[in-house]
Amino acid sequence: MSGTAAATAAASCRFAHYFVVCGVDADTGLEPDDGAGESFEQSPIRRSFKSKLLVHYPENTDRNPFSKDAVNMLCMPRGLSFRTQTDRLDPQFHSFTLSSDDGTRSYGFVHTFYEEVTSPQIITAMHTLSQMHHVEHQSSSSSSSPSSSASSASSPSTSSMDSLVSSLDESDAESLAGISGCLGCAGSFDPARDTLYVSKALCLLTPLPFLQASRQFLSQLHQAATSQTAPPLPLESYIHNILYEVPLPPPGRSLRFHGVHRPIVCQRPGPGELPLGEYPLGEAFSLLGVDNMVQLLTCAFLETQVLLCSHDYQRLMTVAEGITTLLFPFQWQHIYLPIVSPPLHHLLDAPMPFLIGIQRRDGAQRSSLHLPHEANLCIVDIDNHCVEAPEDLPMFPNQTELIQELSEVLLRFGLSPQGGVITKPPTTTTTNAPTSPRVSSLVLEDLMEDRRNGNLGGEELAVLERLQALARRCGGGKMSDGEQTLGHVFEEEEEELKAAKLNIQLREVFAGRFSAMFGRYDEFVIHSALDLDSWLSNREGTFSFDKGSFLSVQPTTHLRFMSRFLETSMFSSFVDGKVISRWAERDPLQQLFDNRLEKEGLYDTDKDSHNCHYRKCTTLFESAQATERRLLKADHTAIHPHLLDMRIGQGRHQPGYFPKLQADVLVQGQNTNKWSSRVTASRRSEPKRSTTADHSGMDNEQRQKHTFMRKNLRQAKLLDPSPQAVTQTHREFVDGLLSECRLKTKRMLMERMGKESVDLGHGEANITGLQENTLIHGLCDLLERTWGHGLQLKQGKSALWSHLLHYQAAQGKTETPAESPGQTLTPLLWFSLFKSLSSQTLLIIGVVLAACLGSNGSEQRTFDDGALLLRGSLIQDMRFIQIMSEGLSEVGQARSWIHLALEKKMLCQHLKELLTNQKLLRQLYKPHAFLLCEEEREQFLFHLLSLNTVDYLCFTRVFTSISIPYRVVIIPMKKLSIAMATVNPWVCVSGELGDSGVRQITKNTQEIYFQCKNLGRLSTLQLGQENSGLLAKCLIDCVMVYNEITGHTYKFPCGRWLGKGVGDGSLERVLIGQLVSPGGEEDAGRWTGTPPELASPSQTVRIVLGSLGSRSRMQSVEVQENMRETANNLVKHFHKPEQERGNLTVLLCGEGGLVLSLENFLLHGLKSNRLFQRNVFVWDFVEKAVVSLETADQMGDLQGSTLTKGPPCDLLCHYVNAINASPRNIGKEGKFQLFVCLGIRDRLLSQWLPLLAECPLTARTYEDSALLRDRAAVHSLSRILHTLNEFAITLETALVKGVDL
Repeated sequence: MSGTAAATAAASCRFAHYFVVCGVDADTGLEPDDGAGESFEQSPIRRSFKSKLLVHYPENTDRNPFSKDAVNMLCMPRGLSFRTQTDRLDPQFHSFTLSSDDGTRSYGFVHTFYEEVTSPQIITAMHTLSQMHHVEHQSSSSSSSPSSSASSASSPSTSSMDSLVSSLDESDAESLAGISGCLGCAGSFDPARDTLYVSKALCLLTPLPFLQASRQFLSQLHQAATSQTAPPLPLESYIHNILYEVPLPPPGRSLRFHGVHRPIVCQRPGPGELPLGEYPLGEAFSLLGVDNMVQLLTCAFLETQVLLCSHDYQRLMTVAEGITTLLFPFQWQHIYLPIVSPPLHHLLDAPMPFLIGIQRRDGAQRSSLHLPHEANLCIVDIDNHCVEAPEDLPMFPNQTELIQELSEVLLRFGLSPQGGVITKPPTTTTTNAPTSPRVSSLVLEDLMEDRRNGNLGGEELAVLERLQALARRCGGGKMSDGEQTLGHVFEEEEEELKAAKLNIQLREVFAGRFSAMFGRYDEFVIHSALDLDSWLSNREGTFSFDKGSFLSVQPTTHLRFMSRFLETSMFSSFVDGKVISRWAERDPLQQLFDNRLEKEGLYDTDKDSHNCHYRKCTTLFESAQATERRLLKADHTAIHPHLLDMRIGQGRHQPGYFPKLQADVLVQGQNTNKWSSRVTASRRSEPKRSTTADHSGMDNEQRQKHTFMRKNLRQAKLLDPSPQAVTQTHREFVDGLLSECRLKTKRMLMERMGKESVDLGHGEANITGLQENTLIHGLCDLLERTWGHGLQLKQGKSALWSHLLHYQAAQGKTETPAESPGQTLTPLLWFSLFKSLSSQTLLIIGVVLAACLGSNGSEQRTFDDGALLLRGSLIQDMRFIQIMSEGLSEVGQARSWIHLALEKKMLCQHLKELLTNQKLLRQLYKPHAFLLCEEEREQFLFHLLSLNTVDYLCFTRVFTSISIPYRVVIIPMKKLSIAMATVNPWVCVSGELGDSGVRQITKNTQEIYFQCKNLGRLSTLQLGQENSGLLAKCLIDCVMVYNEITGHTYKFPCGRWLGKGVGDGSLERVLIGQLVSPGGEEDAGRWTGTPPELASPSQTVRIVLGSLGSRSRMQSVEVQENMRETANNLVKHFHKPEQERGNLTVLLCGEGGLVLSLENFLLHGLKSNRLFQRNVFVWDFVEKAVVSLETADQMGDLQGSTLTKGPPCDLLCHYVNAINASPRNIGKEGKFQLFVCLGIRDRLLSQWLPLLAECPLTARTYEDSALLRDRAAVHSLSRILHTLNEFAITLETALVKGVDL
């Protein structure tokens, strides 16, 4: 059924807000467009001139204020353009978007056409400019002398042209008429020969993107204006109708209103459907291809800077709107300007994410664009079907399957997924003299209208379809000039329907993807505030989303994308909306998304995110059918255009020219007819609707505070090209950078300190290594954007690396060649300079340099134990990066340098040093640049300085394939340090990424330099000696290992003898290391930043355990509690995400680890040392117990005892004998450690413990109160160890070397 939609309360909002006409103002004349970026060597007829906004109706509206300058700029981004009869005069269509202060968008649709110039002043001015240009061109080309150059330079400039055009006397024009005969070249203008045309734009501003309806209305309006026959009504009637009498269609309904020649249908999705999006996604995919579109969308989701380039403004809007439409349910939070005119190209300097489109003129090169940095910039060349994404862009989750599904949708609609296919949007053919529709055409149009309304019966509909088929077979022959055939109209209608259905299906695919990816997001939203005020006041310090837990349930292949996406503003805003929904109405997009998730959750039985398979969207056809139904049958009909109360003579038709509209009837809807009362009544309900919508527990001030939290820049300000507005914009850019730096550093500190508290046992994990890398990646991006702001001289794509290179060159000029070696020739520099030499040569050079330099270098600091720590300068770090970064781009080198400086806690110091060269700063940067704002720059550095309070291993763990120089220093006990002269030691350092191999230390020395592939974070160190000589023994305090690039120091405590006949007779020790804080000279074992790792049991502990006579017995409760805590740490280790797990060796062999806890258990209640000579070791008991078991088995003593012969007993004996047979001299403590590690790895330890407890030797060796003789304690410990059998334990090579079990 059709009805009058304007009479209903649901249609209180109008279809269009404003109607605008832009063009040339004959009264003010021509004014050159200085910001167009054009050369005055061009012919005047090819130049751009400033356009004027001629009229707009209504004058203003309360809810949608009119921005005159912005609309004029967006209607004619290149200004006025002139043509002659020899040029193409085809009309053009484009659209744009405007954002209001509250963040809502309105859409502008522009129909640009060429109209003959009738103003003598404009014609004369253009003729004069053409003559002047010809004279200048002739004089410059015919003479090459300085005088001719001077005369050319003194020719009229921009300012003189301005005055010339606005006040030109006819006598002056006549004086130049004598040379008009020689103006026959291309691009010239002669009024006696040529007809001058100028561009004019008709624009319709609407609250929703009614692309097709607006295009058809403006096209019909233009056809009526250029037709030789007057339209049925004055054009004012149609404009008045669409401004004041055509409402928005109700949600889920379609509306038909009348254009000049035929009806127009628009539709609006219902509450449960995706929001309206009429921009043809099929065209965007056809232009770029599916692969490129997915890559572009990945960039948009991760909030990189996106720059669109095309010669066609509508292509810019199509791609930009396509991107933002596919972001559902998220919304772009940053600068969004799909069309930017040349005067606004300074916005490319914006140091924040943006989505900007610029027109690229024919033949223009990319180098003509001033791009301050390209580290995080995605450049999209629409015309050449190319997307250049930033480096290290993660793949979209299930990208391959997604591309396949999108390709299938496109193929169903006859489109190629490869891209590069240019699709023409449906346009109406326009000529200079179209005729009016014939009577037969009117009859056919009535039939079509009845078809739309569903008023045709079966026979009539069949006849109409046969007519349509006949028209197609006949090729759509023309009926009258400019009149479309019935077949062409049907073809347009079907193309529109096809595009709408394709749009819905493509959007449903992406909406389904996000439903699968974020189906359980609400489970991880943290509601910590009691009310809205407290939440708003503590917003920056509040975690609203449990990112760590959310990532832990994601598939591994999704983590890189998801971890970065969770840090974006669009996701943060989405979560904020969810939190605020407790006190206010939900955002419509979020409510729609939640409703879809709730509906899908009823049928989703697979809740395991790790194992979920890609599922194609199942609602494609259902969603498309709803749109098809609305387009084929209009639900409502708007009021028809009608005569207005116009005076006689008004609205007169002038063929070929768009008339001067009568302002008195268009400025506002007046009560001049019977229809206007209905519109007034409907408009009266608008304020009521707005007030009822705010009854949500959140007043306007609070709502505005939240809405503007992330939107500091208004589009109206961005579109203002005045110097004052540009200055203010850059000021806001500076403030935004400083605020972002404060928030990022605060977030990094909170996350990192949270991680440290976890490792210290004070909380649960809330960050993974992947999240840390994501935060550091964001810091790199921030630094690039900061250094790119206001940059005017750049090398390569990275603004920061460009500055560093300039600084390096400047320092190279000022350095004196006779500097002392102690100031410049550190081992790091020598390693860099002689990288091409062999490893052995480098080793010798390093040792010699270390001996020569001592502690004289300004970059060295000495520990109390005599160890040296190198702290490289900015230039040293740069040189190392330049040498190690073979194959890295400028962006990669900059990121490497940032990672290294951050790990060394030198980032703030290096950047401060870089900014001390004020002369270089003023040379590289414009006055408005952030780096030239002293106060903000100092605050920026202060925030970066706060990162020194925590430790990062970002360089060590990211750049894993580089070669690193290490220094190892063995530190004996001070009283017995002379014993090192008799020992010939060797070391093997192991880390997360591998080991160094055995490195022999020269006799009579305590240190060694060597270079090897990055070992990552160091974990274990094997220390041994060859046992040559009678006194080849020494008491080792610890071993220090230094990373000469990052400055990190690792301490490996020992506290035990190394040598035969002393201690446990070990010639080889496996030590567990800990990272020493760079600032910890006074307490080398104290950590302040990096999550601590447990070290080898200290010297004191080992001495206590080694002698029963001096050992104070541990209480049984304490031993059992330590055992339970150790097992619990192992269980928590394996239940953490793999990226979050620490070093398993530490939990097994470190202080407080499984080996030490089990050793304490077995030592509890052990009798005096009369049985085992002077020192007691647990391994002695294990050996004796195995011998006892084997002997008893041979003699048959096991029969009748609680012990039974079986695999556990056999394996116990086999493992102990294999360990004893190992060629490694690891001593008794080392053997027991190996015994425990192998037992827990092979899931045997829980079976061995009862065997040892029931062994006949145990009763003679242990007291009655010993834990090993307490059946309940043994059973409890066995159960605890059995819980560890479910985990796959992988041991480091250093622990099991030499044992083949």
